[in-house]
Amino acid sequence: MNMNRMIGMVLRMVLRPLISRGINKGISRMGGKGASGSTPPGANARSREVAKRARQAAKVTRRIGRM
Repeated sequence: MNMNRMIGMVLRMVLRPLISRGINKGISRMGGKGASGSTPPGANARSREVAKRARQAAKVTRRIGRM
């Protein structure tokens, strides 16, 4: 195994979790409270559901990108 391949493997092992964490934090932040500081009733549950679906979509696109 040559050195370039080993370095690439180590970088992927480090970068994948960092990118996933960054995506999850960004999605969570976008699903937070609005500018007024309050949310209408039921909006939190809807935003959590939307965030969950966005995380799933990001996971699928990363999986497709690896192929």
